[in-house]
Amino acid sequence: MANAKILEGKQEQVSEVSGKLKDSSTTVVVDYRGLNVSQVTELRKQLRQAGVEFEVLKNTLVRRATAEAELSELDQYLTGPTAIAFSKEDAIAPAKVLSDFAKKNDKLNIKGGVVEGKVVGFDQIKALADLPSREGLLSMLLSVLQAPMRNIALAVKAVSEKQEGGAQEA
Repeated sequence: MANAKILEGKQEQVSEVSGKLKDSSTTVVVDYRGLNVSQVTELRKQLRQAGVEFEVLKNTLVRRATAEAELSELDQYLTGPTAIAFSKEDAIAPAKVLSDFAKKNDKLNIKGGVVEGKVVGFDQIKALADLPSREGLLSMLLSVLQAPMRNIALAVKAVSEKQEGGAQEA
């Protein structure tokens, strides 16, 4: 019979993973089979710099956590060696970092994940990774907001130059 202390520890782990699944804006499930230690270390470093938590977890533990978090649809991606990236703040960061890393290391396979509480497949994670970063989106927004003011300023300048040219001729 299993030790009560061990069972309690496992239940705590399940609750912790369940909480991370509920709290994260984006969760990405990957198969890291074939990556060597230095590659995994580099991946962890890149994810940490982006504010993403990366864990290698047992599939049975994650299945229990998905049931607790009401995300059982994610279970279809929990086969073979599985690592999970959790991000609370930036919804794009885990998808972008993992996708960029997978381009350079064909051993890393993105399986699927959870975006804003909805289970998604590889295609949706890839589409999320192709979006510009938060800073890029903000700069795009800023240029869109500045365009009307720039156009007004150019029009006012053109009118004033035309009037100055007409005043010099007279």
